[in-house]
Amino acid sequence: MSTSKNCNDNSCSLPDIANEPHSGPNSPLNWVGMSEIEMPIFLTNGKQERIQSVARVQAYVNLTDPDSKGIHMSRLYIAVDEILSNDTLTPALLRKVVESFAESHQGISDCAYLECRVNFFERRKSLISDNTGWKSYKIRPIISLRHGKLSTELSVEVPYSSTCPCSAALARDIIQQGFKTQFDAQETLDYNAVHDWLGTTTGISATPHSQRSVAQVRVKLNESVDNLPISRLIDQIEEALQTPVQAAVKREDEQEFARLNAANLMFCEDAARRLQAALAQDNTLDDFWIRVNHMESLHPHNAVAVVVKGIENGYRDDPREFPQ
Repeated sequence: MSTSKNCNDNSCSLPDIANEPHSGPNSPLNWVGMSEIEMPIFLTNGKQERIQSVARVQAYVNLTDPDSKGIHMSRLYIAVDEILSNDTLTPALLRKVVESFAESHQGISDCAYLECRVNFFERRKSLISDNTGWKSYKIRPIISLRHGKLSTELSVEVPYSSTCPCSAALARDIIQQGFKTQFDAQETLDYNAVHDWLGTTTGISATPHSQRSVAQVRVKLNESVDNLPISRLIDQIEEALQTPVQAAVKREDEQEFARLNAANLMFCEDAARRLQAALAQDNTLDDFWIRVNHMESLHPHNAVAVVVKGIENGYRDDPREFPQ
């Protein structure tokens, strides 16, 4: 394999095993590179503020030459270090990194891949009170260069609460039965007596079960998108579901959270359809893949629904978490 000479006298005199003839089974390789590269990065939040975080990076190129011994992994690391860690993460910056991967491996590679796993922190307002609190979201900016074609993606995990509609109906039935037992013998109802009874544990004798849930959303960004829409995508998801988990909570916030859960009863199918309807209206998204996970409090297993945008040659309807 041919490589460019860009070294001082000491480095050029050192042995380079990657340039030696390859012996053994010969075949091209789909991907070769590194994972779990720890790297500081810069992101932009919803207020257009620049924030720093730490990413775990995956960097790969393919190996098209079956006779080549391997790639130069140090070139991938240096590109990540010199490009990715010194400027705000944007589609253009991600593009610059993978193009550098491909350029540094001309002749043996024609595809490149970059992924950053990041905990994105952002202050979020409480539901009713004037408080705010930090919330963390797992995100993954991803870019791939495959045979000259670039694809930029963004994945995010958003936790929320889901209350079972079936359980809510059964709880209401028990409350109705209790009301009938308590007041059936009375010819006329006393407003204050009913009001006071509803405020007791006897009055509300059953509650529906809720569970913490997670929406995993992966979107393919249109080429016209200049910035990673992290905050906007989180907003779209939380507004569609209406029951995002909270950070700073006072009693009035908790009461509003209970009201929102009652007003937004959801099976996993309901949550998936809400998100599909919301994202389908966004013309900056060429495609999307959605998986909602309801960590059941009734069962020891989870309830899951998966939906994709459904365009031709788009994301597969794959039930696995974040299919590649």
